[in-house]
Amino acid sequence: MGVSASTRVGVLGGTFDPPHLAHLVLAAAARRTLALDRVVLVPAGDPWRKADRDVTPAATRLRLVEAAARSLPWAEVSAVEVERAGPTYSLETFEELAASEPDAQWWFLLGEDALADLPHWHEPQRLVEAVRFGLAQRPGAEPAASTLEAVPGLADRVDLVPMPALDVSASDLRARIARGEPTTPLLPGAVRAVVDDLGLYRAS
Repeated sequence: MGVSASTRVGVLGGTFDPPHLAHLVLAAAARRTLALDRVVLVPAGDPWRKADRDVTPAATRLRLVEAAARSLPWAEVSAVEVERAGPTYSLETFEELAASEPDAQWWFLLGEDALADLPHWHEPQRLVEAVRFGLAQRPGAEPAASTLEAVPGLADRVDLVPMPALDVSASDLRARIARGEPTTPLLPGAVRAVVDDLGLYRAS
């Protein structure tokens, strides 16, 4: 039986090293604003564009994302990029996810920095033609015209997702953990439990 055309799915990808509050707030805000049926969290398998630092193994980051999503009935986790050998591309991820739900409507959820980088992605024009983009919108901020005009047709494919300003980053959380500092509420408790169980991000 095919999926109804009314099925609306958001895709939130990233290194998730570790997944934190801002990721979950964006997912929840997009679900509400865009009336999504669910949000798929997709940890990157081989983040080739972040080769300047050591990245936690994909299987471990997948476990962290699963912990983050466990309490969210509308969220699911896909290992599509973790299981793919070599560099990972958003277009391939979308095509693989959409193959099982060809009639669904898809949104890629991201921030303006990522959207501004879209021209450097693999085949950005094809991606723009295939999906819509849920763009995180900070209070009082508007996306730059240069960002929306970077790829032909992009402006008409962007839906704004208002969300609060959150001062949190994965690098800051890794540093806090290395210093033995608390991470509540910026890091979900279930994620911190896995981090501590595996001894991740400890100072060497």
